[in-house]
Amino acid sequence: MNVRIVWYALLLVLGALVGAAGSFAQNAWFPGGLALALLATAGVFYGGLRATDTQLGIVVPGAGWLVAIILLSLGRPEGDGVFGGGGAEMAYVVGGMVIAVMCATLGRLPRAAP
Repeated sequence: MNVRIVWYALLLVLGALVGAAGSFAQNAWFPGGLALALLATAGVFYGGLRATDTQLGIVVPGAGWLVAIILLSLGRPEGDGVFGGGGAEMAYVVGGMVIAVMCATLGRLPRAAP
């Protein structure tokens, strides 16, 4: 099995976990929770870039992150949802997207010679 495929599968799950955890933390300990959630998001996106050395290393955890926050924002038929529509929730969603774009547009860093 190709090692890169394993990395992509792990990054997809990690992106979903960071998205779900950030969805709960961003409003629970505002503003520190928002900063922590955005730092974790940046870490998983940049880590995916460095681990795979491809732009797909950002897209895969970004897709997991986005699916997790969309599913948590839908709520249930009873009306319960994680996102209440406040400023912190929007800052988390928009901030995560901005971080993904920033990581995707980073130039490739030179690798150290062995």
